[in-house]
Amino acid sequence: MRDEVDELVEAWARERADLDLEPVAVFSRITRLARHLDLARRAAFTAHGIESWEFDVLAALRRAGAPYELSPGRLLRETLVTSGTMTNRVDRLAARGFVERYPDPEDRRGVIVRLTREGKTAVDAAFEALLVAEQALLADLPAREQKKLAALLRTLLAPYA
Repeated sequence: MRDEVDELVEAWARERADLDLEPVAVFSRITRLARHLDLARRAAFTAHGIESWEFDVLAALRRAGAPYELSPGRLLRETLVTSGTMTNRVDRLAARGFVERYPDPEDRRGVIVRLTREGKTAVDAAFEALLVAEQALLADLPAREQKKLAALLRTLLAPYA
């Protein structure tokens, strides 16, 4: 089976036979797959009335387990955004009724962000839709090959963790 990346690599090989083009073969495919994943994520989230950034914050809270709460600092680490950005996001999610803030019982100056029932319902529905979309992206790859791919990608990402 051939794809457009094969053609791209062949064209470069013709023009620059002196270069090792294996990285192009790998990363051009990852880039194309990432685009399809991004579109699938947006569609899954839009179908459930949330945006990608909202999902990221709500999912961090949901993964925390009951009572689905985190400090703003922990949310920053989970979502990799700045403090100002997180404050804005929590404000907007609170206005939608997806999260609530309450004083941190261990730090008088701090707050805790908690997922509401509405937020939990929204993130669960969006996550289920996302899984369906991701399963569709992987449908042509047997389960054994999916596990192999996950392991290879884990190895590739390890230096950045």
